[in-house]
Amino acid sequence: MSENIPALTSFTEDEQAFREAIRSFAEGEIKPIVGKMDEQAHYQEGLVQQLFEMGLMGIEVPEEFGGAGASFTMACIAVDEISRVDGAVGVMVDVQNTLVANAFLKHCTPAQKEKYLPQLATKKVGAYALSESSSGSDAFALKLRAEEKDDHYVLNGHKLWITNAGEAELFLCFANVNPDAGYKGITAFLVEKGFEGFNVGKKEDKLGIRASSTCELTFENCIVPKENVIGEVGKGYKIAIETLNEGRIGIGAQMIGVAAGAYEATLEYIKTREQFGKALSSNQGVQFQLAEMRMELEAARLMVYNAARLKDEGKDFIEEAAMAKLYSSLAAEKITSMAVDLFGGNGFTKEYPVEKFWRDAKIGQIYEGTSNMQRQTIAKMELAK
Repeated sequence: MSENIPALTSFTEDEQAFREAIRSFAEGEIKPIVGKMDEQAHYQEGLVQQLFEMGLMGIEVPEEFGGAGASFTMACIAVDEISRVDGAVGVMVDVQNTLVANAFLKHCTPAQKEKYLPQLATKKVGAYALSESSSGSDAFALKLRAEEKDDHYVLNGHKLWITNAGEAELFLCFANVNPDAGYKGITAFLVEKGFEGFNVGKKEDKLGIRASSTCELTFENCIVPKENVIGEVGKGYKIAIETLNEGRIGIGAQMIGVAAGAYEATLEYIKTREQFGKALSSNQGVQFQLAEMRMELEAARLMVYNAARLKDEGKDFIEEAAMAKLYSSLAAEKITSMAVDLFGGNGFTKEYPVEKFWRDAKIGQIYEGTSNMQRQTIAKMELAK
């Protein structure tokens, strides 16, 4: 087993082998270009194609549709290991698998699966378009409207902060077909990049995960065929809730990967960096900080994979997903901040990796449900017991 790969007793031999393969790919193909991608704020040409060739863009998609036919836990392992090197690449794999593919697998018709799953697994990036300027944490205050006309719907409005939008060709979009019905009018649509009236807008200039595209979407009399309705009309809110519950575990995997990358860089640094004639690691105060980082990482890791296991076993996992997402994002920010501290002045420069890990960690407390939304979910479920 490769050095520093976590040996949780719940990992099977196949999962450990998969983790080692992803780590080798991330170290060999992604790590050398992380700094350049972060500086230029886009993925290097050819990298996305490599992700498809590695089978990382359709991990749970059945083999009959060109996917790997693996588990949700496997998807989390991939996100974890890639994020250990670059959280920006990790989130692309995460959104593709834990949000878009998951929604398709659960809610698409057989004809829709036959048409779109092979594309999603082998060549086309997907994006999940829920957020708008006035509907972030209040996810169902949607203003994107869908008007029924003959054999199609006409969509008008905007989406904001859509991850993968710059590379995506398939967009799972949520719009309201009946505003008077409130959230019960929300419907999910599959919008292709080339649909008339649909455009991808500007890419946001972000603090962290800079290579990952986060863009605005505009719908100006966008024509969407009725056969591209995902699930039932007016039941899109259920699709959104179910998908986000799963996606939060994926973000947890991203956060533990980011935290692990920072921790491992710090461990190596304090062993070799000398101050006052001895290694930093010989200082008891530094050892205490290291121990705290390691403990936080392990606790977050166990929570994330526990939630993933529950999901794979078909058991209730909503509260565990909320706790995993909340705790892992807090732990990632704490661990990466401590890493910068322990690197001292070097940690504040781009010559060393920890400042990027710190920047990448912050988003974990914001997207796919803010930390306060996770606290609210946990509290509600506890009070209902």
